[in-house]
Amino acid sequence: MQGVRAILFDTFGTVVDWRGSLIDELTGFGAARGIAADWAGLVDAWRGAYAPSMDRVRRGELPWTILDDLHRASLERLVAQFGIAGLTAADLDHLNRFWHRLRPWPDSVPGLARLKARFIIGPLSNGNVALLVNMAKHAGLPPWDMVCAADLFGHYKPDAETYLGAAALLGLAPGEVMLAAAHNGDLRAARSCGLKTAFFPRPTEYGPHQARDFAADADWEVIAADIEDLATRMGA
Repeated sequence: MQGVRAILFDTFGTVVDWRGSLIDELTGFGAARGIAADWAGLVDAWRGAYAPSMDRVRRGELPWTILDDLHRASLERLVAQFGIAGLTAADLDHLNRFWHRLRPWPDSVPGLARLKARFIIGPLSNGNVALLVNMAKHAGLPPWDMVCAADLFGHYKPDAETYLGAAALLGLAPGEVMLAAAHNGDLRAARSCGLKTAFFPRPTEYGPHQARDFAADADWEVIAADIEDLATRMGA
């Protein structure tokens, strides 16, 4: 690991708790507006629409579209599906920006602060720049050295253009970059592009619906308990 100069992080689920954050935000919104709904179910369905919406872009069924706009289109459909009436376009925009206010996992801020002292750090995420910058600001994450967002590449992970593009933006060889993620599939794609890999589990990411990524399924270069443990293993 002596050759690693940058550690980039998958973000949704790896650094921040998207599910718990969104359920709390939407439940609070519903209580304030007197709207009773299955907010947890909507959040799970919203996240369920994430990969299929990006696949439509990947297949050329949609032109390049940032994640904020994909989320917004999915939300409009799901609100109708869940029978939530009376929301204006401004309301939907407001709800969509809840993705900009996701909470970090407890180990994320201290672990990233330790790693930042020794390595270049940043997200390598399917989020767009504005989403990732606003999220980091709200969550109190240590300032990223670089934001490697999908809209910089015009591609979504696991396309190779994202992993190789991040290394190129940093002026580094792929082997000098490590992807840290709680998702084995993301790491598999990164490794195929020559990046180093680090895994730590987030066993409650999907709540009771978690069905994968409880443990590493390959010999990733680092297998840790969380980001603080990753920092320890990387000598930070």
